[in-house]
Amino acid sequence: MAGVPPHGPSPSWPAPAAGGPGATGASPWWSDALADPWRDPAAPTAVVVPGVVAAGTEPEPVTDPDAPGRPTLRHLLLIPVITALLAGTLGGALGYAFAVHGGAGGVVLGGAPAEAPALAQRKPESLAGVAERVLPSVVTVRVSSLGGTSEGSGFIATADGHVITNDHVVAGGSGKASVVFNDGTTASATIVGRDPESDIAVIKVSRPGLRPVEFGDSDGLAVGDPVLAIGSPLSLANTVTAGIVSALDRTMQAGEPGGPMRYYAAIQTDAAVNHGNSGGPLVDGAGRVVGVNSTIKSLVAEGQEAGNIGLAFAIPINQAKRVTQDIIGTGKARRTVIGARAEGPTGAAGGGLRLAEVEPSGPADSAGLKAGDVILKINGRPMTEPTDLTALVRKFAPGSVVTVEFRRGSARQNTSVTLAADAK
Repeated sequence: MAGVPPHGPSPSWPAPAAGGPGATGASPWWSDALADPWRDPAAPTAVVVPGVVAAGTEPEPVTDPDAPGRPTLRHLLLIPVITALLAGTLGGALGYAFAVHGGAGGVVLGGAPAEAPALAQRKPESLAGVAERVLPSVVTVRVSSLGGTSEGSGFIATADGHVITNDHVVAGGSGKASVVFNDGTTASATIVGRDPESDIAVIKVSRPGLRPVEFGDSDGLAVGDPVLAIGSPLSLANTVTAGIVSALDRTMQAGEPGGPMRYYAAIQTDAAVNHGNSGGPLVDGAGRVVGVNSTIKSLVAEGQEAGNIGLAFAIPINQAKRVTQDIIGTGKARRTVIGARAEGPTGAAGGGLRLAEVEPSGPADSAGLKAGDVILKINGRPMTEPTDLTALVRKFAPGSVVTVEFRRGSARQNTSVTLAADAK
């Protein structure tokens, strides 16, 4: 029967205490659960009884966590933190990009900035200052011929456009040439005149605002003086190489098969000179032209193109200026002669060159020299090869007086010879 316990006495239903949960106004279904005989023995002993809400007191409102509302303090703090992180990341990325593309590094190299050393200040008397001053006066010379185009170097000698170069640069040309200036512009030129034996030629270009070089004194050079060679070696325009004067009055005899033989007492330098430097200026430490680069010595076999090995030779500018003035003034150059022809070396202990012939009424004859005399020195320069006599004499201008030391028999003597111009 419902409501009857299966066994045992009937339950006691104590009335609720006054003011307790069973008082007036409480739930009619209230019962003393703790004394309920039907209570599950496995249930927890603690029973939570809801508290009584006092009259007039509203229950605390419960906020739905999923409902939208105003941001909390936590949210407000997260916003600047995230913004700072994003800004830092962006700044780092930009800094990395600048470092990669701008060449900057994260490590500071070198010490604190200091005044540049004297050599880096490029003073006018420095090699860089000299090169900067001379380069606008140096040109590349190109001459067309049946065999192709010959290319060399040259330099502006006069404000009206005369340019000095080597004869072998323009030899074989049609009389027309072109020059390329330091700034890359080009102008046509004509050949004014040539002297194959001195290897000097003069061409003329028409262009306003030309800057001629400053000439030095090749007789004032000393071994060890610094020099610059400027030109277009291997078609590399505006090339500057540096060296020193290695020797003076190095007598040279040069020429191509079937062509003229060239003689000059050259300035030897160790400045790097290659094919294409021919005709370019040799400049001293003050920026003055003291020679015309002309030839080099090399170890290559016959027929191969020579390259620099530190033995370069330039025509002294005093000789080149004289020949240039003759060419501009008369169209041809005078050759300086002594009026005597020398044989090979004597082989004697004192060295020297034996005179095989003396021209009647020539400079040597007028000075008292005779065939059979042995020329020992000219102006203190020892004579060892027949080339020495011809080359050294042509270094001087006609009318120059030179001292000749010679031996006649066993006696040493000195005489002064006034050199003359060849009658040709």
